Amino acid sequence: MIGTIAIILLVLWLTGFIGFHIAGGLIHILLIVAIILIIVSLISRE
Repeated sequence: MIGTIAIILLVLWLTGFIGFHIAGGLIHILLIVAIILIIVSLISRE
């Protein structure tokens, strides 16, 4: 579940980075959230 959310956030970040450069701050926040979710997911598996 967390991995899916992280992947969706990464896709949204890439889409926004390429297509909507205006909201750069929000997009980078989404990237940070996605990375944190991936790290939490990897730590939780162990």
